[in-house]
Amino acid sequence: MNGSFALFVFCGAVAIIEPSPYDFASLVAIPIWFLGGFKVHRTFLPFFALISLYNIGGFIGLIPYIVEPEPTLFMLQSLYLAVTTLVFALFFAEDTLRRTEIVLKFYAASTVLAALCGIAGYFGVAGLGDLFSRYGRASGTFKDPNVLGSYLIMGAVYYIQTLVLGRTRHVVATGAALLVVVAGIFLSFSRGSWGAFLVATLLSIALAYLTSAEPKLRRRIIVMTLLAAGIAALVLVVLLAMPGTRSFFLQRAALEQDYDEGVTGRFGNQIRSIPMLLDRVNGFGPLRFRLIFGLEPHNSYVNAFASYGWLGGFAFLALVGLTTYIGFRIAWVASPYRRAAQVFWPSLMVFLLQGFQIDIDHWRHVFLMLGAVWGIETARVRWRERQAGPAQALSRSAASATPVPAGSRPL
Repeated sequence: MNGSFALFVFCGAVAIIEPSPYDFASLVAIPIWFLGGFKVHRTFLPFFALISLYNIGGFIGLIPYIVEPEPTLFMLQSLYLAVTTLVFALFFAEDTLRRTEIVLKFYAASTVLAALCGIAGYFGVAGLGDLFSRYGRASGTFKDPNVLGSYLIMGAVYYIQTLVLGRTRHVVATGAALLVVVAGIFLSFSRGSWGAFLVATLLSIALAYLTSAEPKLRRRIIVMTLLAAGIAALVLVVLLAMPGTRSFFLQRAALEQDYDEGVTGRFGNQIRSIPMLLDRVNGFGPLRFRLIFGLEPHNSYVNAFASYGWLGGFAFLALVGLTTYIGFRIAWVASPYRRAAQVFWPSLMVFLLQGFQIDIDHWRHVFLMLGAVWGIETARVRWRERQAGPAQALSRSAASATPVPAGSRPL
């Protein structure tokens, strides 16, 4: 079962074709997992309810356009991703230590593959430029450079954690893999991915440092972090030494691009849509935003109300809020799963922030991370209940053994 899920996750690195290998792998992994049996804990129920309401809102908004193939396909994809994230939540809730480590290793390995393809595409190695690059940017095994950059982030965070905490026996190989992935993020020239990588990395390291009680480990975290930052900076200096790369970097580093500005730009459309959505309980309907404004929403929070209506929009906001609370809890509170949480949660959190400037609602890896966060929370609650069980039994035993003073016995 774990092997099929490892393959399932690894296939997430290839999204250049549709349906992707990830989708075919899910047809194998999910039935095998289902036939093996699983348990549903009460912690899972709010997650299930919010994901369900989110999709129900979208299908209600679809009703006037159900004869149109694109909106219908959009909602079927949403439903499929909802099923995968629920499966991941249940999958990670059991045998959590082993499963999180297996999945993280295979996910990280897949980011090396995607990054290598992106680097080859960017430099036109073996004529691969047309296949693995878009708009002069590395896109690798994805159709969009922005998605490549975002996909690589959790792999980079995982490699950094293993190096910083000394959890790898292959330091040189892990360091080389990290450099490849960081180079892939940089050459995607995705401003959101650059910022997300920095925030996720700093948050993961900060959580590891603050939750480590051993002074020796804290010193190691500081030293290894500075060393990793130095090596990464050296790689970026080498890349920026190339004139074409440097000029494109300076262009992409601007906070706003031409398509962001003006009343009909990305942000202008988002602002203009809000009063209209306040008058439409069911939103515009799936994929209708681009027909009205000529562009995609490029904001998952606006799109939640535009495509899924008020029901889906408020369910999405509640899901993000509750996930944020749970994410920080599993990454901070002591449990056997805290180290894994310190990779999954920072990686997911930056995408929830990126949702304000890009559409993340159909990114497969986001749903993997979302399910992992809720699965780890379920495992943490179960672990706490198991810890509390013997303590309560011991307390009851001690109370029953306490002598009752004479005269206080019941008649």
